[in-house]
Amino acid sequence: MAIAVDIVTPEKLLFSGEVDMVTLPGTNGQMGVLHGHAPLLTTLDIGEIILHRAEGNEFLAVSGGVVEVRPDKVTILADTAEPSEEIDAERAEAARTRAERLLADNPPPQQLPEIMAALRRSSLRLKVARRHQGRRRSEGLAYEETTQQG
Repeated sequence: MAIAVDIVTPEKLLFSGEVDMVTLPGTNGQMGVLHGHAPLLTTLDIGEIILHRAEGNEFLAVSGGVVEVRPDKVTILADTAEPSEEIDAERAEAARTRAERLLADNPPPQQLPEIMAALRRSSLRLKVARRHQGRRRSEGLAYEETTQQG
């Protein structure tokens, strides 16, 4: 049985639809939510949201927020979130390189949390972008196989 999911950022509604399951990066750990889940209100960490559907999974990078789980609906209010297909991998790679360089320069202790968060966000964005690239590549191979057979 499907569960309704809404993913909203301050800028826009990113997703509204039904999925078989949603996987979320809660601040207390990764969690999976199915239809009929017990009511829950929790915060999100920097991580990956996975929308599990029969026709394939969708991946989003999220950087904090809150989630309300009800037995028939999940509402995610994300600080920031990006679907995998909208992530600029080159920009994310540049941000990760910048953060790594800042860490290597032995920054003052008060700057460490901000630099570490930037490193986590950019690494996550790269991971999610690569998932999309891998999915596109596998879809292309499947298309080539069917056209060669036909």
